[in-house]
Order: sequence, then structure tokens, then C-alpha cells
Amino acid sequence: MATKMRYWLMKSEPEEFSIDTLARVGREPWSGVRNYQARNYMMKDMGVGDGVLFYHSNTAIPGIAGLAEVASAAYPDPTQFLKKSDYYDPASRPDEPRWWLVDVAFKRKLSRLIALDELRANADRLDDFLLLRRGSRLSVLPVTAAQWRTILSLEQA
Repeated sequence: MATKMRYWLMKSEPEEFSIDTLARVGREPWSGVRNYQARNYMMKDMGVGDGVLFYHSNTAIPGIAGLAEVASAAYPDPTQFLKKSDYYDPASRPDEPRWWLVDVAFKRKLSRLIALDELRANADRLDDFLLLRRGSRLSVLPVTAAQWRTILSLEQA
């Protein structure tokens, strides 16, 4: 039985890894996530083919810059074992990895950035979108099918 497609928002700082970088490389491991809830979404809930809103964070105008898709099942994040990595975790062991990731594949760049301010202005149409919750700082968030459609409709506005 086929699993139901899900949707996600994944944040990246464009200076570190942007939608343009993903377009250039085509597919990339979504490494370095060090939050248990975000990890659990990748490890337990994401499936190959799920839609991804690629969000540029920590920039002058944060917002959704493109679309991607989950391109692999979850597997251990190799950066947790690399002592020279910013994401090294000395408590994680290869036989008991703590951190997991999925590969993400480029689909398309949006015709324009859908800025966080525009998402906030449409909050009434986005039915408690997790990104807009006060204090929400997760780098990986679930998105409902209705929210996905509404956000993509904003691209044409």
C-alpha cells in the first residue's frame, strides 16, 4: 500500500546552502540538524517524494525560495562522526547514531521569494502554520496539504 505524500518546510541559511546551490548540485544530504523534533520528522515521518518548501532563514528577507522533494529514506548523518565537522557529536556512535538525515532533491526555484511577512499577512488562510507560531524555531516543519496549496498560490499573487 502506498503511503500518503506529506509536505515539509526545511530552513537553510542561504550563505550556507541556498536554493541556487541545490539547483546546481541537484541533490544533497540535509545534514547538521541537531534538534530532536526536527530529526524525528526526518527519521520517522518523511518519505521519498514528499514535497519540501525550501526556506531561506537568517537573511535580510527570509522566505520560501523554492521547491524540493525528499529523495531518500532517512539514514545516519555522517557529520556527527567527523571530529572536524561543526556538527560533530562525541556522544553519538556509529553503532547507535543519534542524528539522522534525508537527501533533498531540487524541483524548482519559485518565480519570486514568498517572504515571511507575506506569510504572516496571510496567516488567516494558513490555518495555524507552524512557521508562524511565536517561538517556533525548528529547521524542519510539517506542512498540511491545504497550507502547501495556499502557499504555492501566493507565488502567483
